[in-house]
Order: sequence, then C-alpha cells, then structure tokens
Amino acid sequence: MDYAPILQRIAADIQPLIGKGRVADYIPELGKVRATRFGMALVTVTGETHTIGDADERFSIQSISKLFACTLAFQRLGEELWKRVGREPSGNAFNSLVQLEYEQGIPRNPFINAGALVVTDVLCRNLPGADTALVELLRRLSGNDTIAVDERVARSELEHAARNRAMAYFMKSFERLEVPVERIIDVYSRNCAIAMSCTDLARAALFLANGGVVPHSGERILAPSPTKRLSALMLTCGTYDAAGDFVYRVGLPAKSGVGGGIVAVMPGAWAVCVWSPGLDASGNSLVGVQALEWLTTLTGHSIF
Repeated sequence: MDYAPILQRIAADIQPLIGKGRVADYIPELGKVRATRFGMALVTVTGETHTIGDADERFSIQSISKLFACTLAFQRLGEELWKRVGREPSGNAFNSLVQLEYEQGIPRNPFINAGALVVTDVLCRNLPGADTALVELLRRLSGNDTIAVDERVARSELEHAARNRAMAYFMKSFERLEVPVERIIDVYSRNCAIAMSCTDLARAALFLANGGVVPHSGERILAPSPTKRLSALMLTCGTYDAAGDFVYRVGLPAKSGVGGGIVAVMPGAWAVCVWSPGLDASGNSLVGVQALEWLTTLTGHSIF
C-alpha cells in the first residue's frame, strides 16, 4: 500500500481541527508548546518510513513512556508483575486517587499514573541503572543515539508533582512501594520528560508489530506471547478513560501522552505516531485521535 498519499489526505482533512483542544499547562513547560503543531509518521516492519508535517520535531513523550517502562518491567518480572499492578481499564482520570482507596493501594493498570509509579518502583529495585535505562532502551528501539531527557520539562515535572507524590505516599502506606518515594518520583518524572519525534516513536514501537523483535537490529525485546499481552493492555488501557471510544473509532492498540503524542501499532504491518498538542477532555490528542481514525478508515487496516 502507498501510505504517502494517505498521510497527505489526513493532513489536509484535519486542518479544521488544528489548534483546537487544550494544551497541557498543568506542567508549565508543556504549556509553552503551540497547539498548531502536527506531525505523523508511519514505519513498516519492512523498513519503509512515511511522514507528514512536524514528524521529525521532538516533543515530550509523557505517558507514552509508560509503555516502554512497562516493557522493561515485564522483561524482568514476567507475569509476576501483575501481582503488583492490575490489567483492567480504570474508568477514571489518569491521575485519580479514587480507586486506590477501594483497592488497597493496587493500581488498576500500568498506564495510569499510579500504575506507572509501581512500575518505576520495580525498575528502581531491579535495575542498577534505572535513571538511564529507559533512554537507553528507546535509543536501541529507534536506532537514534541522540534521544535524551528534556531537562527543562523534567524540572517542570518535578516542581509540579504534588499529585503524583500523594499517590506514591498513599501506596506506600499500603506497603505497595519498596523504594523511597522521592527516588521513584525523580525517575518517573525524567522518564516522562524524554523528548522524541513521531518518527523515533513509531520506530521504537515497531517491535510490538513484529512479534517482539526490533526489525532494524534483530534484537528480541519480548517473546511473542508477552508482546501480544502488552499490545492487549494498550488496546484496553492505553488511552486513559477514553479507551472504549478509541477502540471503537480507531481499532488499534495505542498509548497516548499529555504531550500530545499517540503511538499505535498494526500487528504484522506497521507502527504509527501522531503528535498534536491540543488535548480532549480525557487527555488524548484531539487531532491525533481523528488522524488515527482516518488512517484505519482509509487503509482498511485495524485489528478487527
């Protein structure tokens, strides 16, 4: 399939939506990004790369980092990971404390903030180089050795992490965290502040479309079964409390972030990333969701 004209049509059709939605300003550094930015990159398992717009401009990946942090934790703990964090959609906002009270401090899934804090605790406990482990993984997955943390965003994250600290200390009261809270918050904030482009992220996610193997290097990241399971979690939990609507409209496993990025995979075929900073009420890129819906409509490709 020739994806280039499809991306061109999507870019033209989403123009009336560009600039709409609200940029995430609760992290002040993110609020400085112009809502009019838009980029999209699709990379196939055979190595073809198709881009449109600002696809090579770096942005803060934010909660997309949770997908790759969960990959690292799954590599080390396997199914044991699910004794510490659940696999169910939350039905609440990504930074909600409500369910933690009812569920004895065990987060619903690894893609909400509470779950990602538990995953970060796992990484800090099991990886001597936890501070740089995620950046190193993303460099290998994308083939780009220049990927790094945006230090300004990291400082902004740390200065406005009161709710994440509250969640972490609350889970600590249930003895769900083993590492000191401030250590967890520091690593978590820096992981969210990693800056990547749409092209980088599409390449980084491609192992999920290729049975757990990175196409350009041949490195096996996960066995086929864990790869399938991680993709299933993306499908049911990857777009906050709008996962059901996203699956209905798009039909792909995906992970979003409040930096405006969404990465999605078509198993056996390609990975795609779209970026537009204006968010909908659930924290997903408003333009990004529409662009991905049109992508699956125009290509006829989804998992259904």
